[in-house]
Amino acid sequence: MNQAFCAVESRAIGDPLVGSGVHPERNLLLSWPRPKWQRNLRQASDMPEALSAALHALPDEGRRVNLIHRREQAEHHHRVFLMPERLAFDVPREALGDFLAALRRGEDLTAWRPETVERSLLLCCTHGKKDKCCAKFGFATYKAMADAAHRHDLPFDVWESTHLGGCRLAASALLLPQLRKYGRIGDDDILPLLESEARGRPYLPCYRGDSRLTPRRQCAQVAALEWLAARGLEADIEVMDDTDEADAPDDTYRELRVAWHTTHQSGRLTITCHALELLRHDTCADLPNGPSPSRVWRAVAVHESTPAPA
Repeated sequence: MNQAFCAVESRAIGDPLVGSGVHPERNLLLSWPRPKWQRNLRQASDMPEALSAALHALPDEGRRVNLIHRREQAEHHHRVFLMPERLAFDVPREALGDFLAALRRGEDLTAWRPETVERSLLLCCTHGKKDKCCAKFGFATYKAMADAAHRHDLPFDVWESTHLGGCRLAASALLLPQLRKYGRIGDDDILPLLESEARGRPYLPCYRGDSRLTPRRQCAQVAALEWLAARGLEADIEVMDDTDEADAPDDTYRELRVAWHTTHQSGRLTITCHALELLRHDTCADLPNGPSPSRVWRAVAVHESTPAPA
């Protein structure tokens, strides 16, 4: 009997990558050995109860927590990253509780000897205890990404990570502090993705969207970037606020304006995005119960509302 995977099914039904990139801007990343990870993205089997409680409180206080891992990191001496502050700390396990207490109280963390994070962090979800697709597809992608970044001297620190959202889109990755999410990363995508991000540009074939934007605005963002790329343009863009950011249940078509500019050119685009209902399994755990409806956005038209200079 063939084993089913939500990522394989997601691709087969045309479940779009775009619009699935939402992620909080404020993050705490804590190194912890992957063999100890539990199904919850903040929990490890050997984690002291008080520390676990402190980590579980942080999301309610506005900061997402993920556990991260790489083989060379010491097991009982933890690397802690704060984003978007771009700060890193080395904290012994016995001092983690005091560190988190100081952070939650808003104290000055200078005594903890913060380091400035110069290189972007690339997190690849390998959280097999959360979803088997992240083990099957994620770990091989992590190894290939880490190897490519090292061999080509590209400015990324690559880590394994617990759940990043969108298990059905494995292999998935998140770049911090840029807050760009990727999915369905294949072997042939790894080096082009890293090289594109090294130039500060999203890699469109696997791009899920800017995590700071709503799904609808991500849809418009990526459609505009693809329109520009087809014309040989790499531009900075801004998705303008549409008239009503809230989605009504019967709201199926929306027009969004996008402003773009390069050094010598600029223009505006109008993107028509269509909302539709898709029946899908969000995770492998959902497969026995059948698919459930989800709302997705697709760009159906791009119009140049302000012509670019000749």
